[in-house]
Amino acid sequence: MAAARNRQEVSAWRPSVPGVTEVFHAHFTEYAYPMHVHEAWTLLIVDDGAVRYDLDRHEHGTPHDTVSLLPPHVPHNGSPATPHGFRKRVLYLDSSRLGEDLIGRAVDSPDLRDPVLRLRVGQLHTALAHPGDELEADSRLTLIGDRLRAHLRPDAVTDDIPRRDPALARRLRELLDERVVRGLALDEATGLLHAHPAHLVRSFSTAYGIAPHQYLMSRRVDRARRLLLEGRSPAEVATATGFYDQSHLTRHFRKLVGVPPGRYRDSAR
Repeated sequence: MAAARNRQEVSAWRPSVPGVTEVFHAHFTEYAYPMHVHEAWTLLIVDDGAVRYDLDRHEHGTPHDTVSLLPPHVPHNGSPATPHGFRKRVLYLDSSRLGEDLIGRAVDSPDLRDPVLRLRVGQLHTALAHPGDELEADSRLTLIGDRLRAHLRPDAVTDDIPRRDPALARRLRELLDERVVRGLALDEATGLLHAHPAHLVRSFSTAYGIAPHQYLMSRRVDRARRLLLEGRSPAEVATATGFYDQSHLTRHFRKLVGVPPGRYRDSAR
């Protein structure tokens, strides 16, 4: 019973996404963090329960609909604010994603009540949990970074409103078509097309009604269908079409086709 009352479950990893130093998921019932600092920005959402913490001698909290952004180098602590503890998901981001010029604003307003931002951060964690979905994770994090900056600098001009740029969107689509199997990182695309990453993602989504990562996965699944109908194994098809592994293929194939690749292959007449 004591173990059940004092639950401590953690999962941590470093994904292959620029600017993310660590992903940390935890479920604590009684554990309380002492005062400490991080070198990175802490982007926190709480899925169950709540956390209370002190930042710069002021008390804050994390209700379910809040996104908390704790700046680097500023001491803070944390403890459960409900009897059953809390379940949280955290991203640690370096200064390439959020500059240190925003630290003062974040100290003043670390808890952001923004349902769209909360949804996007949750979607980002889902993408980060699956190797092979780095383009999706990077794209989502880029848009999240823009929205965070808009909160911290409300008087500044932001790029959160989609602007039409069909020529840029077409060039990105051509680049994705050339690299269906090889794949494309967002920073590589921005370098080749000389565009801001957020503008690149938004212009493509505005032009085609689909995000770049969704387009790329659709093209890969189309190729996988053809190879599966030739009788090739799902494992072989995953390698041939650019998926990280067979489970990566299965997840996206089931999402777009409705059945797993093995069942799809066996259905061929």
